[in-house]
Amino acid sequence: MLFPLVLALYRLLLPLYLLVALPGWLVRMGQRGGFGSGLRERFSIYRPPLEDEPCGQVHLHSVSVGETMIAVKLIRAWQAREPGKRFVLAVGTATGHAVAVEAALPGVRVTYAPVDFRLCVKRYLDRFEPIQIVLVEGEMWPHLMLACQKRGIPVRLVNARMSPRSERRYRKLAPAVRPVFGLLDLVAAQEPADRDRWQALGVAADRVHVTGSSKFDPGAAVKPAQRPEFAAMLDAFGRDRSVVLAASTHAGEEAWLGKVVREAGALFAVVPRHAERRAEVSADLEKEGLEVVLRSAFQSPRNPARACLVIDSTGELRDWTAHATVVVIGKSILGIGGQNPAEAILARRPVMFGPHMENFEPLVSSLVATGGAIRFRDAAELKSALDRLLDDPALRATTCDAASEVLHGHDGATGRILDLLQRPL
Repeated sequence: MLFPLVLALYRLLLPLYLLVALPGWLVRMGQRGGFGSGLRERFSIYRPPLEDEPCGQVHLHSVSVGETMIAVKLIRAWQAREPGKRFVLAVGTATGHAVAVEAALPGVRVTYAPVDFRLCVKRYLDRFEPIQIVLVEGEMWPHLMLACQKRGIPVRLVNARMSPRSERRYRKLAPAVRPVFGLLDLVAAQEPADRDRWQALGVAADRVHVTGSSKFDPGAAVKPAQRPEFAAMLDAFGRDRSVVLAASTHAGEEAWLGKVVREAGALFAVVPRHAERRAEVSADLEKEGLEVVLRSAFQSPRNPARACLVIDSTGELRDWTAHATVVVIGKSILGIGGQNPAEAILARRPVMFGPHMENFEPLVSSLVATGGAIRFRDAAELKSALDRLLDDPALRATTCDAASEVLHGHDGATGRILDLLQRPL
């Protein structure tokens, strides 16, 4: 009896939430180049003629840039098995949309996932008639789930993980959320420990499969590669200079890291999690006495020894890691949860992170325990570790070897996920 009440409350509060959140959402869309990318599709208003749409295909739903990159990886692997197969990739953000479009996958229609109003969901399903919806790590919207159940459309969750914090939150709401989780036809979980968590939240035991993480699957990943134009930019700061790359940083971390890296004598290059923060990031770094060079308006620095590079671009992080000497993972110092260390490991670059990598457990604990990554608690520990890594190529190689060994525990995860998704419906 609780679920109908919760659903009624959800239907009452969702429009109010949208009204409150809409101004900020529109500002972010403008900052991230969302206008002109088809944002009306969030409300199931479509421009292409209906007869041109790929009806009856598999749909992959992703929200963030990271989830979209996983979806792209899955589609590439699926098309390698079934050449010419078509897909719909439904994203939730403008940055995710940009990454999906830039991937230029053949036979893939990129759209925005509908806002979870019943009418929007109905129009979306009526238009595309998906035969299967694959949620990538992602959010299960009640109206979408219920509408798919009524239409007999399987909904499957892949790369599924649940942080301890999320598990505690969901367990408190278990009677209300179990009916939604129970609508999942399949869950491809990352870790054996996740199996019991999903079952406790209402997913039938025979629908939960442990596959590993496609995000960490080294065999299916596009390896980071050095680009000549990136190398030319870095050479302007000093040829063969050590580069400490801060990846996917959040507010306040750039200046904190920049100060320490400057003391270590290396070039500080930073990729903020959101490129539209470039002005804020630049101002913070300039307060630390650093000359800021923007990747988007690159000019050779006036004083290379005091300069840093702010990489205010989208979709380039993977290949920038290939130019780093050491990679520091953002959202792990002043933020909570951390960011994905896999690309740096695939690039064979030593990885460091702060105390907050909760979203990537148990991977990060395995990395630290085996010497495949270094966790620091404060600026002094970061400086000490940087000094050791920058001065010792052998230590960097040993660290990369250990990290690669941990990552190989997920080898083949993409194939195992596809085996499940390609089962007869």
